[in-house]
Amino acid sequence: MKRIVVCGVSNRAMGMFIEPVLRYFSKENEIVALLDNDRKRCDICKGKYPELAHVPVYPPEEFEKMVDETKANTVIVTSRDDTHVDYILRGLALDLTVISEKPMVTTAADAKKVLAAEESSNGEVIVAFNYRYNAFHRKIKELILDGKIGRVTSVDLNWYIDTYHGASYFKRWNRMRKYSGGLSIHKSTHHFDLVNWWLDQKPVEVFAYGALNYYGKDGELNPGPEDNRYCGTCEEKNKCPYYMRWSNRRHVMDVKDDHIKGKNIDDSHEHYTNYRPDACIFDHEIEIEDTYVATVKYDRGAFLSYSINFSLPYEGYRLAINGTKGRIETTEYHEPSRVPFPIPEQTIDYFPLFGSKEVIHVVQNEGTHGGGDPLLQEDLFLGVDSECSYEILAGAEAGAYSIAVGEGVWRSCKENTPMRISELLKETAVKN
Repeated sequence: MKRIVVCGVSNRAMGMFIEPVLRYFSKENEIVALLDNDRKRCDICKGKYPELAHVPVYPPEEFEKMVDETKANTVIVTSRDDTHVDYILRGLALDLTVISEKPMVTTAADAKKVLAAEESSNGEVIVAFNYRYNAFHRKIKELILDGKIGRVTSVDLNWYIDTYHGASYFKRWNRMRKYSGGLSIHKSTHHFDLVNWWLDQKPVEVFAYGALNYYGKDGELNPGPEDNRYCGTCEEKNKCPYYMRWSNRRHVMDVKDDHIKGKNIDDSHEHYTNYRPDACIFDHEIEIEDTYVATVKYDRGAFLSYSINFSLPYEGYRLAINGTKGRIETTEYHEPSRVPFPIPEQTIDYFPLFGSKEVIHVVQNEGTHGGGDPLLQEDLFLGVDSECSYEILAGAEAGAYSIAVGEGVWRSCKENTPMRISELLKETAVKN
């Protein structure tokens, strides 16, 4: 029986971990405590899930007391990104299993600390990289393992974030590098881990360019020079195309905002203590990049050409993987309800180097992130599926390499030089 404590009672914690445990995995798992620096979050969680009414609540400084009193053996870390490292290290010091939401941590230095702590602990770290479990991504992994394209030589991955999703990162704490590590870590570690996993190669060097093109004080679509605005109270939001794209004039006077997820900020379930999800995307304090292009070199010869843009008309990605025997292509349009044109069915196109193209229609399962979340949850709470013929559940090593690439991206942008992954991780011994 897993006796679970949840550190950071965020919306992600409730939707991705707490609710599945209570609804589907309660025979094998029990949530025995909640920890957060905001008691209101815990109260909201208990109101949503009455089954947790009896569960004790602890502040961050009482982590060790919580584990001792509840006899916990598993920690789920879903707090703000920069706080992950603290709970991971404290959990490993007590030989616990630590399940961390991505990103595992926000700096390569902290990733090094986690690897060292795990090495001397009887516990382990699991990173919730749910995108590995997407049906298309698993099929691509299987095609590579089956040798369909031979030895992989290069990957082209272009990721697109639409104006609804992209703007949300700049309305919240994510827009501060000290909290999120920047979007090359908070978001792109998803993508870097995916490529690392497909290739089964280790990244060794990254070079990148990045810029803040859309958001921040110099954003071309900024309706005015004022700072410290909030969508819920802004008098200029009807002049803001980002706001109006996802709203309409009837709602402007009703202070409606889709990121608030309530009629107004006061009844929003995201309105925790000293927290608002509707800060202006054109604030002066915004310091992170919203556009990246990067090249990554791997230890067995593969190259990755990667780009991501956080302000586009639609959401999705385009992927091509080239090998000595062929090529794989696929295009995904994410969140179809937000795509303003008809979209084709996603398939995987396989092109042998000599021969006819094959179109693969992938069998999909239900659930968020392309059906990936339910499968990840099963591995987390029931144990790894013994029928899976390849490693899919991510650990600390995978988390560390994804962080190092992400940090390498933004540091390369700032310093205009290639970044060595080994130097970012300080030649940390990583388990093979």
